[in-house]
Formats: sequence, structure tokens, C-alpha cells
Amino acid sequence: MSLIEQPSAGLAALEERLRDDFVTLGWPAKAWIPPTSRDGRPVHDVLVIGAGQAGLALHVALGMVGIQPVLLDKAPQDFEGPWATTARMETLRSPKELTGPAMGIASLSFRAWFIAQFGLDAWTALDKIPRLQWMDYLRWYRRVTGADVRNGHEVVAVRPQADGVVQVDVRADGRISTWLARRLVLATGRDGLGGAQIPDFLQGVDRALWAHSSDEMDYGRLAGKHVGVVGAGASAMDSAATALESGAASVDLLVRRKELPRINKSKGSGVPGLTHGQYLLPDAWKWRIRHYINAQQVPPPHGSTLRVSRHANAFFNLGCAVQKVEQQGRKLHVHTSAGMFVLDFLIVSTGFAIDWSLRPEFADIAPHVRLWNQRFTPAAGQEDAELSASPDLGPLFEFQEKTPGEQPGLDHIHCFCYPAALSHGTVSGDIPAISDGARKLAQGLASLFYRDDIEQHFARLQSYAEPELDGTEWTHADSAARVKALGNAI
Repeated sequence: MSLIEQPSAGLAALEERLRDDFVTLGWPAKAWIPPTSRDGRPVHDVLVIGAGQAGLALHVALGMVGIQPVLLDKAPQDFEGPWATTARMETLRSPKELTGPAMGIASLSFRAWFIAQFGLDAWTALDKIPRLQWMDYLRWYRRVTGADVRNGHEVVAVRPQADGVVQVDVRADGRISTWLARRLVLATGRDGLGGAQIPDFLQGVDRALWAHSSDEMDYGRLAGKHVGVVGAGASAMDSAATALESGAASVDLLVRRKELPRINKSKGSGVPGLTHGQYLLPDAWKWRIRHYINAQQVPPPHGSTLRVSRHANAFFNLGCAVQKVEQQGRKLHVHTSAGMFVLDFLIVSTGFAIDWSLRPEFADIAPHVRLWNQRFTPAAGQEDAELSASPDLGPLFEFQEKTPGEQPGLDHIHCFCYPAALSHGTVSGDIPAISDGARKLAQGLASLFYRDDIEQHFARLQSYAEPELDGTEWTHADSAARVKALGNAI
């Protein structure tokens, strides 16, 4: 039975401390937004697609400004996000000291959760956070914050309306119903506006003979097989290690580069000035920074690489770019710049693409979203397909229209997932700055609601009549007597 199902005495004490912290901080704040309806149907203030760490952090941030969102997630309860499904790393890459979605509340942090159960000495000895333990922490986080998560709810269509309401078609329990929201937030993760990037060389190859590293798959089926892994990033190492640990006869990493990248430039960019200031930078600097990090590439973690190299049947083929894949019966002939590999199975760790065609639920908005390729033309040698396809977002992560007036209400949809990185920096998904991004969006949404309802709020202001004084706090002086008394005193 998991720690989440049976809290330890230490965890119970932490939860008591957390409840007191919430009272001290006034969380959640008092609701203040006038209820809205359309044709007798309630309209949610904020719907969030996704109940992973970004959605949960946003839930707490919105609670700080008196807004209670509803989070929709198609995954079953306790399996939101990639941590317990498609992720295969042993530990997180992020340093354990980062507070992630704790929103500045010490008792809501992973550190507090861990120490409450295992003690300070265990925390001191811990190197990196185990992946599944992070998932357990997020499960606990959801429970103690009371997030309103609707699992098994899959969004199948999104239609912004001219009156500012977004219609969201949701499939749950075998039927589709339409939800209404004033603001819709996409907290949909790394592949939030697309999906796995599949190389052209796999066209026509039997899907049973290859997988993307992000696929859910039983790696036990690779036992005794000769496996190739295309790529050398973190997910490539994790996939290769999982295949080896599952009994693969051999794993060949097929790496285009002649050397693995050594330095994590993304880590070097993590300073408050950029975290809070990406949106304010000139376009050329936004592009230059993100393109530089992309071009340098992020190296696989030290531990993940050792997890592969400790196996004698793991082979690092550097300077080995895949050129063509031919299927011969149940074998794959993988032609590379270093020769042909005959393999039983191929795993491609080629990342994710912003590809709206992979997200049919956004078909109604995709043609109207303004992208960076309409905003900015990079200098020669600075071209970057990922950046060009990124949405050109407004100051509160909102989509903007490609052609003004063609889809009114589009700006009521907010992109709080990885494709926001060029516009806003990495504040909408990654652990280091997720609280910063959630706070920025939540405070911005509060300001938009007040602006949109300004007439009602001003009327409330005018009718506000709670007295501070009841007239018994003083007595009226006899002013004439006081004037006379003071005059006589001179």
C-alpha cells in the first residue's frame, strides 16, 4: 500500500502544519467573481485541460486570488502526466532543492513531504528525486490542496465564441457533453500542441517493429532482441537502459553527433531576470537565446548515461546518422553514415513537434493561431523549426489571431504548456519555474476578470455598505463652548 493511502504520523503532522499555513495565508482566498451563465447553463470561470504538475500548480495559484478552477484530465486518477506512464528515467534531472509547484509554501514542498516520512538524514543522503516518488508527491499535493480534478474527461473539441465564452466538448463515461468557460487554460505538457516527432525514414515500416520513446510500451517484449535507439538525449538513454534491463540481447545507440553534448546550457540560463523577463525581451534576443539552447542540445544526465554504459551489450555509435530504414521480413535494415545495422526493433527518441494535426481537439482553432513565423524572420543560420512553429502568445499566455477578427474569443484560451517557451520562457511546465509561471497567469486572469466585469464590480463598490463605525465610538463636542474655553485660555 502506498504512502499516499496510509499517511505516516510524520506526514499527518505535516498536513496539520500545512492546514495552518493555509489559514495563515488566507488560502484559498474568498471568491469574488460574479457567477456567469448562458441560456440557463453555468459558465466556469476557468477550465484547465491537464492535471499534471502545471495544472496543479495553477490550481493553487488561482486559489490565492479567489478563483476555483476545474481541471479536466483524460488519464485515470493518480496517472496524470508522464511520470508513471511513459517516463522511464530512474530519477528527475532537476536538483532536489528546487521547490517546483510548492508556490512558496514550505510545507507544500517535496522536501517537507519527504522529510516528514523519511527524516532529515535521508534527505541529506538523497541525490536526485526518484521519478515514481515525484509522482507520489504530486498525488499527495492534489489531495491536500483539494484540487477539483475530473479524471477520465477527454477534451475532443474547443470552440471560442465571440461573446467571450469558450465551448469545450468533453468525452466522459461514453458520452460527449459541452462545457462552458470564460477562460480555458491548456496545461498539456511537453507535447501540448502536437506529439511525438516521427522521422521520415520510418514511413511504411510496420508499426510493430518500432516505437517512439514517448510511447507506452511493455519493454519486456524486447527480451532477446537486438534493439536500436536513435538519439542520445535523456529519453534515449532511459529507453536504452529500460530495454537492456528488460533483457534485450543488445542495444545500439545511433547518434548523429560525433560527440555527446557535455554542458546543459538550459541550466545556465536559469536566473530570475530571464525567468521573469523573457516576455519583455526584444524578439531577436528571445529567438537567439532559445535557438542557442536548442542548437547546443541538452546532454543526457550523468546517471542516465551510466545506467546504459554499465551494460556490456550497450554500444554507443557516434557519428552514425540514420539515413534509411528498410523492412526485410521481421528485420530492420537500418542504413547509417557508418554502415547498415540489422535490428529486430527500433526506438526513435526524436523529441516532440508542434503539430496541430496530431491534436484533433484543436482543429477549430489551429488555422487561426498566430505563430512566430508570422512575427519574426531569423537571420541566416538561425533558422529553427520548433521556434518558427511556436505560438505567438500575448502577455498572459493567450493565443492571438493570425488575422484579426477571424476568430473572436481566441484570446480567451491560454497556452500554459511547453510551446509557450519562446514567448514566455520555461515557466509553464518545467520544475524550476513552474510556480512563477502559475502565479503570473493566475494574477493576470484575476485582472482580466475584473476588467471584463468592471460595471458589476463598480456597482458592488457603490452598494458596499459595511460600516466601520456605528456612531458609539465618540461623543459630539460642544464646539461653541470649546471655542470660548480656548479663547479664555489665551
